[in-house]
Amino acid sequence: MDEDVEERAPTRRLSEEECWKRIADAPYGRIAATAAGEIDIFPVNHAVDAGTIVFRTSAGTKLLELTIRHHVAFEVDGYTDADAFSVVLKGDAEEFDRQSEIAEAEHLGVTPWAPEEKDRWVRITPTEVHGRAFERARPAGPE
Repeated sequence: MDEDVEERAPTRRLSEEECWKRIADAPYGRIAATAAGEIDIFPVNHAVDAGTIVFRTSAGTKLLELTIRHHVAFEVDGYTDADAFSVVLKGDAEEFDRQSEIAEAEHLGVTPWAPEEKDRWVRITPTEVHGRAFERARPAGPE
């Protein structure tokens, strides 16, 4: 065993409730989508809405890929000085454009960071969600 690193608890699985809390609290997530045999990853601002993920986008590669292949992965992660986590959600993404759904989604506070107009809305309905958390290593101090 390396004497310069203190012992840590093993990695633990997050409960589904803990996963959803981490997703809701994250300032952004990442969407992984595939089209024409290529995998792309896009950062998105998001919100949790009744057990789904909602985000805004514009017409372009991301929306095109989601139209071609609905099955996506969504990921958030984070860390503090003491610990770190990763949550992955897999599900089906679908653009929605009914005015009633858009009006409800606009109250979720999804504010894109990018300056381009994000006038299209997408909802990911999960098929699975899982996450892990672990304590970060702290090097032993000087003797």
